Amino acid sequence: MAEEYELNSCHASSSMSSQDGSGHRRSLTVRKGHTIYQFLGKALESLRKEFSELRSVTTDQLMYIKEDLIIPHHYTFYDFIVTKARGKSGPLFNFDVHDDIRMLHDATIEKDESHAGKIITRSWYEKNKHIFPASRWEPYDPNKVYDKYTVHGHEVTTK
Repeated sequence: MAEEYELNSCHASSSMSSQDGSGHRRSLTVRKGHTIYQFLGKALESLRKEFSELRSVTTDQLMYIKEDLIIPHHYTFYDFIVTKARGKSGPLFNFDVHDDIRMLHDATIEKDESHAGKIITRSWYEKNKHIFPASRWEPYDPNKVYDKYTVHGHEVTTK
């Protein structure tokens, strides 16, 4: 129990970007025990300074997309770390230290790192869910195993 409390109170840095086509990337530090809802609230505070259209948006109106999965607000980062949860194209969250694949010069090795998550409004998703990339997104299911995924087109990659 003490080990779980210690891990929950550790800080983690998570990359995020907004899905408005601008490509703005940011890094936000949160406790591993924080929920996605708390993370989105902290991100919203930061984003409001630059994006005036977010002034009237609440945390409930935001969605967090990670590895093509819509992450529900009630999960914590800790939940994903201890279960080593995977998305469609890689680990959902990985805060461990790893070898840099670029230094190994072996492109056949799967990189054990995750992509930046996307923060979007529900209204943006509802307007664009039929268009790529939103058309690929699906709700996170902890019981689903993502052992095959498409990189682009219709090619399927099997691990």
